[in-house]
Amino acid sequence: MISSSYNSPTITGTQVNYYLICRRKLWLFSHNINMEHTSEAVEIGSLVHEHTYERKNKELVFDGIKIDFFDKNHGVIHEVKKSKKMEEAHFWQLKYYIHHFRKLGLQVTGKIDYPLIRKTQVVELSEDDELKLAAMLDDIVKINEQELPPPVIKARICKQCSYYELCYV
Repeated sequence: MISSSYNSPTITGTQVNYYLICRRKLWLFSHNINMEHTSEAVEIGSLVHEHTYERKNKELVFDGIKIDFFDKNHGVIHEVKKSKKMEEAHFWQLKYYIHHFRKLGLQVTGKIDYPLIRKTQVVELSEDDELKLAAMLDDIVKINEQELPPPVIKARICKQCSYYELCYV
């Protein structure tokens, strides 16, 4: 089990995802500066989510986290993503959800579904992952407590980011 200064539910799966993509994006999002509504990529992702797995119960929301759908018969948390571009961030977001369910006493696994490429990736949470997650969660808390956002990362992914204008314009 994670032992850290992190206190659930102050951290969301989206924050874990953003931590691995861009810490500046994490800080901006965590301070309620949300640019996702201006992003075509986010809109496409939302459409993929809405129009795939239509028979599944969608979006389980509790304790500040939102899960795309949960297969209660098999104990599997599903996250739907449009591409594998940010695969590591997707894995850790799902590992965070698995951790959260385990804290509630539920033994679960996870799957990331990529319907556009017809792939599914099984995700599990190991003891080593728990330690790495603890460090990430502590770091997320520290980043969010900073008075100013971290510096711009100047990466190739920045051009498609919904926060681009806040960093470069």
